[in-house]
Amino acid sequence: MAAFGNIILTLLIHSDPSLHVPMCFFINQLSLDLTYISVAVPKMLVNHLNNAETISVTGSRTQMYFYLMMGGAEYCLPAAMACDRYVAICHPLRYPVLMNHRVCLLPASRCWFVGSLDGSILTSITMAFPLCRSREIHHFFCEVPAVLKLSCSEATAYTIFMYSCCILVLLIPVTVILASYLFIVLAIHRMTSTEGWKKAFTTCSSHMTVVSLFYGAAICNYMPPSSFHTPRKGTTMSFFYTIITPVLNPVIYSLRSKDVTGALKKVLRTGKHHTEA
Repeated sequence: MAAFGNIILTLLIHSDPSLHVPMCFFINQLSLDLTYISVAVPKMLVNHLNNAETISVTGSRTQMYFYLMMGGAEYCLPAAMACDRYVAICHPLRYPVLMNHRVCLLPASRCWFVGSLDGSILTSITMAFPLCRSREIHHFFCEVPAVLKLSCSEATAYTIFMYSCCILVLLIPVTVILASYLFIVLAIHRMTSTEGWKKAFTTCSSHMTVVSLFYGAAICNYMPPSSFHTPRKGTTMSFFYTIITPVLNPVIYSLRSKDVTGALKKVLRTGKHHTEA
């Protein structure tokens, strides 16, 4: 379902010229949740069908890298989307100039660079630890904390470093998002038109819903003290932002965006006409 929703959303954005706008550009980047899901779910399903629960060291390394890379990029992309909403609402007349395609490529490429750097560093260090305990991972995929528990080496310093990086990668985008929406709220407060209020709210509501879901789960997973963490809680939180959020993203953006729903209706009408012909 998640793969289908994200593929449909991506195809709509690419095929409909009316969706070739900065916000849809960033939604298209975020719809790469398809890759995020494919990091863990296919292997999990294969193991379930084959009644086996194994993964090679290379497979573990690959799964860990792509999970961290996609996660790092996805933490940053909502901040770029918040900046886009800020410019659209606070500087509407200059919006086409300030948010042209070249400008949009810059924050998007930086998001993917941060994700790649995060994945490379944490995967390399984690997989360098010797695994001398049971090789059974109490998780549905090779997440760093679950793999570290298999090591007999002292990993306290690295664990602190890892969680510090995660908190930093969380706090910087959250700060940008909060600052952007503070200016947006002030701009909306100055509006005298009810229609302007309604349009601004519609523009931002889908983004804020996705931000709340994704960052909420990530903050609950990474920011509480270590005494709070249990394998069950970690698995539940990971399941939420690895699988549930990607399933909901295309639904939320499709239902809350008139442009996306309009493009979808146009495609469905065209398909219906072809079928009747």
